[in-house]
Parts: sequence; structure tokens; C-alpha cells
Amino acid sequence: MGDLLAFVLSGLVSGALYALLATGLVLSYSASGLFNFAHGATAYLAALAFYELHSGLGWPALPTALLVVCVLAPGLGWGLDRLMFRRLARVGETAQIVATIGLLVALPAAGLWAVELLGDAGAPVLPAENQFGLPGVGPSPARSWRLADGVGVDSDQLITWAVTAVVAVALWVLLRHTRLGLRLRAAVDDRTLTELRGISADRLSSVAWMLASGLAGLAGVLATPLLGLSAHDFTLFLFVSATAAVIGRFASVPLAFAGGLGLGVVQNLVAGYASFAEGLTGFRTAVPFLILFAGLLVLTRRARTAGMAADGPPPPPDPLAGAPWGRRWGAWAAAGALLCAALYTVTTPFWSGLLAQGLALGLVFMSFTVVTGLGAMVSLAQAAFVTGAALVAGLLMSRGWPFAAALAAGTCVAAALGALVALPALRLGGRSLALATLALAFLADQVLFQMRWLRGGDAGWAVPRPVIGPLDLSDDRALGVVLVVLAAVVAAGLGALRNSPTGRAMLAVRSAPAAAEASGVSVLRTKLLLFTLSAGLAGFGGVMYASYNTRITATDFTAMTGLVWLAVVVAAGVRRAPYAVVAGLVFAVAPRLLSDHLTASSHLPLVLFGLAGLALANDPDGYCAAVPVRWARRRAGAGVPAGPSPTHPSPVPRDSAPDPAPDPVPGAARPHPAPPAFEARGSGGGAPGGPAGQASAGRTLLELCGVRARYGGGSVLRGVDLAVREGEILAVLGPNGAGKSTVCRVAAGLLPVDGGTVRVAGRDATRDGAVRRSRAGVLLAPEGRGVFPALTIEENLALRLADPADRDAVYDRFPRLRERRRVAAGSLSGGEQQMLALAPLLQRPPRVLIADEPSLGLAPRVVDEVYALLGELRAAGTALLLVEERAAEVLGAADTVAFLARGRVSWCGPRAEVEADRLADAYLGTGS
Repeated sequence: MGDLLAFVLSGLVSGALYALLATGLVLSYSASGLFNFAHGATAYLAALAFYELHSGLGWPALPTALLVVCVLAPGLGWGLDRLMFRRLARVGETAQIVATIGLLVALPAAGLWAVELLGDAGAPVLPAENQFGLPGVGPSPARSWRLADGVGVDSDQLITWAVTAVVAVALWVLLRHTRLGLRLRAAVDDRTLTELRGISADRLSSVAWMLASGLAGLAGVLATPLLGLSAHDFTLFLFVSATAAVIGRFASVPLAFAGGLGLGVVQNLVAGYASFAEGLTGFRTAVPFLILFAGLLVLTRRARTAGMAADGPPPPPDPLAGAPWGRRWGAWAAAGALLCAALYTVTTPFWSGLLAQGLALGLVFMSFTVVTGLGAMVSLAQAAFVTGAALVAGLLMSRGWPFAAALAAGTCVAAALGALVALPALRLGGRSLALATLALAFLADQVLFQMRWLRGGDAGWAVPRPVIGPLDLSDDRALGVVLVVLAAVVAAGLGALRNSPTGRAMLAVRSAPAAAEASGVSVLRTKLLLFTLSAGLAGFGGVMYASYNTRITATDFTAMTGLVWLAVVVAAGVRRAPYAVVAGLVFAVAPRLLSDHLTASSHLPLVLFGLAGLALANDPDGYCAAVPVRWARRRAGAGVPAGPSPTHPSPVPRDSAPDPAPDPVPGAARPHPAPPAFEARGSGGGAPGGPAGQASAGRTLLELCGVRARYGGGSVLRGVDLAVREGEILAVLGPNGAGKSTVCRVAAGLLPVDGGTVRVAGRDATRDGAVRRSRAGVLLAPEGRGVFPALTIEENLALRLADPADRDAVYDRFPRLRERRRVAAGSLSGGEQQMLALAPLLQRPPRVLIADEPSLGLAPRVVDEVYALLGELRAAGTALLLVEERAAEVLGAADTVAFLARGRVSWCGPRAEVEADRLADAYLGTGS
């Protein structure tokens, strides 16, 4: 019993740290959609700052901890959000994963380098790398108390428990009982709708990142006595805490917090009572990764089966597509020939060896071209494949096998290991697949590669260089030439694979798995083939790299090494094999150049390699891939097209498919020339069957003049002129694809314009986004239901109506909402959700209401109620821009009607002048 209590109490300590880290992960992911692999690095930086300020400079422990947790860590989160995370939220998941992995590499190295620089400048800092047994916030040495026989606690544990409990209560109060918490939860539910309510999602994202970084900083300070200053251990802590974030579905802070506490206890109990694993070296330290992998498989069982691991943007257009072979490959062939010549002419033996090392790494890096470039899957287990293949080859050569046979065997073993990793992991997607492969890589490091028969002791295995005919590869120059040839053969093979039927099937699975499956392509088999091929290529390169070193040990290529590799190769360009070779050469040569010409610190290269991921926010395909595209644009004399980048197209609303035809509907009336035609008052309106509309309308509140807009490279609006006045309903009709929803998005500020002007109450608001437009009184009721489904009715109303008296007035008007005020809005019927979306507007009427398909999916009785509400808003002076598919309902309420066709206004005028022929003309494109 005493052992059980001891395991539980010590597990609660690590569990508290997991809970803090997991909560920060959930907060940052919920606000930005970005999983931060560098969260543990933030905790490490906080621990490093606390150690140097407290132990090095002698500052008091408690004020130092408060400074780090409340100022430095949140400041780091705010800076990273402004510099990096906001832009990363707009690119593909591959770039997001790799960029934050780059930060994971760069931040600890940057902290250690800063300590080095301060020490060289004479500051009283202490050695910081891999320091253990450090003081925490409490007394030093820690005080201990004995609770029972064999069971005790110390002051550091008590402080960790107490602080974690206080943080849990504070987070609950913040998220459930403050307006900021309500807005944060609303942004988690629907970021776009939050901005349409006048709440800046970017500011909420900054707050979330500051809170997340503060929690990571708190975990780092509290963990200092437990983990010391080991960036590796902090990173492992982060990956285990990711299981708790998975328990919370990356959305629920309470579940993630409770999951973290439980995870620490379970980890200790398994490690303490797993007597069956006594003979397995490293099993106890590998328990967290077993839990992580099992948690990912169980808790993400509803994820996409064999889905895309990293749905990224489509590749940029290849400027050399269709060009002759010489133009496509001539430059690379010339570069390879020059490199071979240089190895025998101008390079010294040292630089020949360094170039050979880079070429061997290039072979390994080309495995990322297969799994990530072709398959869009982020594998963090490539270093395990390299180590496994090299250890097997070394073992076989020690038994007398020739180099070629050992190389083939090692490659096959790596491919088989890749298939074993892929079979359970491929059912996951995105960050879950990345975390699962990393967990398996850590398991291989801790258990598989610790088996004595495989690792060959601390010295490892000798991997002598072969002799191929007259070529003795013990000469670095000869080895370099052979590696150039091998790299060329592999690159050509991958190019042929990409252009083969199998490669086209792979690309189809990458871009549209469901369509590929419908076409007879097995998605799972294709992805398994990609993973196996990638692992085999990594193993092949690993044996060649071990041959360069002439020896392999189990610790040469750890899972953490694979993270650095991924950051380097993706930053260079992961879609083309030659870019991987460039990345290998840069990885080998850059540290030496920095050491010779800038600093001898080993931390600076890691900082630069990690920060290379920052470039992915601007060039998701890497800096090498960006160069030929930009050169082609310059040669063509064309700049970047206006509007959203064609590399990252915005989603196109269902009625706004780009249509290249520039002409209006054949036979339709001429396009509306200018807003003044709208100045004639409407001739009727009201709710269906109700009285006529306003006798007169006031000043113009919303005006679109010559507005042009596009999605990606396709033009949707081609000079739209619309105006709606105070107390007027302007109905916009037209067929699907006419651009009606695009008009709504442009008017609300969700979509920037390519040309023209948007005015609100006479003020030029063209450059205003959705938040400023909403604060100016322009509200969009989006297609569907404009409610936050995870928030209750009361919370939905509180976002609009801060005054309880206003909410009570809504409940008086709609008693059904009062009865269900504690019910989540997502559980309401469609009509109730629409009432909930529109009801607050009656208390605080907006200047302009843009209603996109307000009757969509509603019963006729509910439609009448909706239009009655719109009529009340018109009577209150609101200008309404109403988009509908069903002409019968809208014509009974409108004052003015505009017909939209192919992105142009084909006719507009009073409702009384709408004729059946004109209606058919607008919807069917037939001449009157």
C-alpha cells in the first residue's frame, strides 16, 4: 500500500506539469488552429532564465519566478504570435508542423548561446547545459516530510501541487466567468463568426498564446528541481503532455488538465508494477511514449482513415514544366560535374570529407521528399530508420558479409520497419501522425536499439568503406564522386516515379483521397507504399552515412536528430529531390563556415537551422523552390497577382464559382450603371402578406461602387454597384454561381476587394476588415446559422448583449429561449438557432444587416417569423441587404431588387417593376 501511495504522489507531480503544458497546448491550438511542437522549448527557456537569474545573478526565488512566468514567458508568446504564428495559420499543416519543430530546435539553442555570450562578456552566469539537482522556488535544499512508511513528500512537490490547483481554479474562473474567457471560447468555436461580431480574433489569439506561454513558463520553473536544465527532457515532457491534449480533443481545457494529472499517475503505476518488463532495457523510460502512441490510436479513432497527414497548399506552378530534359536537368547535371571535378582539384581533404558527408545526408534527406513531398505525410521517425539500417548493416559486416549485401539487408530492414510503423499510424492524420511516428521513434531509441545483440556495445559496429573495382572509397574524394552518382540516380528515379502511373496515383491520393478511392486507387496501400519506400531510402542513406563515418552506434542518430533534419530539408524544399541534396550539403558545410568566420559556438547553427522554418510562413514550399518561381515571374515581367496568393486559395462559397466569361448574361438588361439608380425609394415591402414597406428611405448606409473581387486566380465580382439606404430592404437575387455570397463577404469585410470602393454611411471603408466593419454597425448573418454551437443560449446572447436587462428583454420576447438558456446552441432546431441569431438585433439594431440565405433549411412557418423580424429591423431604421435563392419569400419583403449574374448586376429597380420574364431571365440566362 505504501508503494502504491508513493507512486501516486510522485505521479501527481509529473502529472501536474503535464496538465500545465497540455492546457497551454489546448489554449494555443484552440485560438489559432496551430499545434505548437515548441511548447516544451518555451518551458525550457523559462527554466533557463529562472536558473540564471536566481542561481547566477542571485535574485530572490519568488520575484524571479513571477517575472519569468508573468512577463518573460507571455512576452515570448506574444512576440512569436506576431512574428510567426499568425502567418503560419494561413499555410498548410506541413509547414505549420515543420516551422514549430524548427522553433523546438532553435529556442533552446538560442537560450544557451545567449548564456555563452553573456559569460564571454563577463556576466555572472553559470554553466547551463545539462545541469541537474537545481533549486526551485521553495527552500533549497527542499524540506521533506514523512507521511507513512516509505512515503514522503518534499516542499517542491507541495509547491507544484498547490500552484497547479490554484492555476486550475483560475483558468476555470477565467474561461467560465469572465467576458475574456467567453470570447476565447467563442473564437475556439468559430473564429470567423467571432470577427463578424466585432471581436478581434487576432487579439484573442495573442492573448491565448500569452496564456499558453505563461503556463509553459510556469511548468518550466516548477520542473527545474525535477528535470534540471535538459532541453531533451523538456521536449520529451511536451510530447507526453500532448496525450493529455488529445484527451481534451485539443478543445477542452478541463479534460486536458484532468488528463495530464491522470497521465502522470498511470505512467508511474505502469513503470512501477510492470514486472514483466524487467528484462527489457529502457522499458520504464519508454512508458510515456507507449502511453502517447496508445492514446493517439484510441482517442483519435474517429479521425480520417488513411487521410492526408498534412493537407498543404498545392505546389507552385513549375516554370520548367514541359521543358526539354536539358533545360530541366542541365543545371543540376552541370553542378554535379563541377562538384566531382572540385573534389579532385580545388578542395582540401577536410573539405572533401565534409562534402561527402553532406552528399550522404542528401540521400537520407531525399526520404523526406518521398513521404512528405509526394505523400504529404510528416514522419518524425526517419532517424530511427537510419539507425536501424546502419546497425543491421554493421552487425552483418561483423559476421563477414560483404558491404553490398549488408547495404541491401539494412535497406530492407529499414523498409520493413517503416511498414511496421505505418500500419498502425496511417489511420491518423496531420499532427496525430507526426506525434505517433515520433513516439515510435523514441520507443526505438529507448528499447529496440538498446538490445545488446543489435547495438554492439557502447562502441557500436564498424562499417568499413568498400572497394568497388579500381575505386577505393576510403578516399573521401572517391566516396564523394560515388555519392554524387548515387544522388543523381535516386533523384532521377524519384522523378520517374512522380511521372509514372504509380506516382500519379500517389499525387491523386495526396490531393483528393476520396476521389482517388472512387477511381479504384487504394489509399491505404498507396500510403503504405510511400512510407515503406521512404523508410528504405532513409535506411540506404543511413548505411552510406555510417560508411562515411566508418562506424555506427545506437546514439548517433536519435529521434531528436530527425527533428533537425526535417526542419532543414523542408525549409529548403521537400517536393523536389535535388533540393534535399542541397539541404544535406548546407547542413554539413554551414556549421564549419560559421565556426571559421563568425563564432565557434555549436549553438548558432542549430539556431539558424531551426529559424529556417520561419521562412515557411512566406514560402511553404521552401526557399529553393521559391527561387525558380520568382525568376520565371521576373522574366515574364509579371509580379505577384493581386488578392490572395494563388498558392493558397481561399475557399470558394458554393454560389461563387469563378467564371472566366467577362460578358453579362446574354439578352439581359444592361448592367446597373451606378449607385444613383438606387436612390428611388422602394414601392412596397414588409413581411410576407404584410403591409407595404416604408413610405420613404433615409440616407445611404452601405454602398458598393465598381467592386471587383476574386478567389485565388478566378474573378468572381466584375464591377458590382449596389447601395442600400436606412430603413430599406435591398434583395439580391440570382442563380448559383452569380456571386451573391461573395457580395455579402465583401460587404462584411471578410473578403478584400481587387478594385472599387465600399462605403459605410458615406465613409470609405474599403480597407476595413470584418472587425472594423462590424464595429461600424455592419453585421453579417452568414449562410446557415450565425450562432456559436458549443456555447449556451445565454452565452451567445451575452456576446452581443452585455447588459443583463437587454438579455431579459430578449427572453420576454422569446420565452422558449428562456426555458433553454443553459442549453448549447448547437442542440437547437434550425428555426430556434435563426431566432437566437436575430433576436439580439432587435435590442441593439445595427446600421446595416447583411442576411445571406436567412430562410435556408427552415419550415414555412419559421420563414414567416424570420421575415417578420427583418421587417421590425427595417422599421427601426436598419438598412438590410438580403440575399435569397427563393424569390417568392424575398419579393414579399423587399423594397428594391437587384439581379446578379456572372458577377455583374444585370438589373435593379423597385420591387413593383420585377416581372416574371425578367425573373426568368436573371435565373435562367434567357433573353426577354
